[in-house]
Amino acid sequence: MSRVHRHRIRPSRQRIFQLAAAALFNGYAAGFRKGKLFTGGTKAVCVPVLNCYSCPGALGACPIGALQTALGASHHFPFYVLGLLALFGVVLGRAVCGLLCPFGLVQDLLHKIPVPKLRVPHRLDRPARYLKYAVLLCLVILLPAFLTTDTGIVPPLFCKYLCPAGTLGGGIPLLLSDPALRKVAGALFCWKVLVLVVILAASAVIHRPFCKYLCPLGAFYALFNRFSFFQMRLNQSKCVGCGKCEASCPMQVAVTKDINSPECIRCGLCKSVCPTGAVSSGFSCGTAFRPVSEEDGP
Repeated sequence: MSRVHRHRIRPSRQRIFQLAAAALFNGYAAGFRKGKLFTGGTKAVCVPVLNCYSCPGALGACPIGALQTALGASHHFPFYVLGLLALFGVVLGRAVCGLLCPFGLVQDLLHKIPVPKLRVPHRLDRPARYLKYAVLLCLVILLPAFLTTDTGIVPPLFCKYLCPAGTLGGGIPLLLSDPALRKVAGALFCWKVLVLVVILAASAVIHRPFCKYLCPLGAFYALFNRFSFFQMRLNQSKCVGCGKCEASCPMQVAVTKDINSPECIRCGLCKSVCPTGAVSSGFSCGTAFRPVSEEDGP
């Protein structure tokens, strides 16, 4: 086997991080076999990514689901959930999206299918990016906090009506393993499957459409991107303006102008294609900055 061929089939460091995170957050293998949820102590701990509580393999709780539940059931300020999310945001920013999110991995893999790709025109793409902030504000925060119901408990609206990760990781595996659930699945489940199919199909032609336009967790972490400890850096003296970094970016970030844009998911693709090593990434605190080498990761 040639050296070039070995290089082509070697998994990228980003992919290794993604696969390891998916296995870590959904490591209860017996759940998939038995069709039962894990109920251990870690289930009360929020993981940093969109990972459905109802997934048979989930070892922790989804922060978006936990946030809605806390607001909808008690109407008290969810200090624990928001504090934990803020901690992840301050340390990593949207590196959580690029390196740790299982549904981000699903979208990345689907985009590798050899079909014609679509680049959404800028006049449509730019305003559409704000949809995820509307989802975060309305479906995840305001409606659960202020909507009133006969029971006094507001259901997690994002999880119930929109979340494709929940349908893929929780709804479908549970229905496949439990005939009783299949008998009672109705119009709402059909709607969730339709949402999932549309997003998965779109992922084959548009890179990470859910991350770009709908994910409320991505919207939350985006608020921390410019000042998170983990940062991207562009050395202007090394940059030759070849444009390879921007052509490779799955989030269509203007790398040479705004490398730490709220849309940057820190996937490291811009760094991997830069011919002069002008792009680097690492943890910074104040003025200190420790670059991450190629051996360290993205």
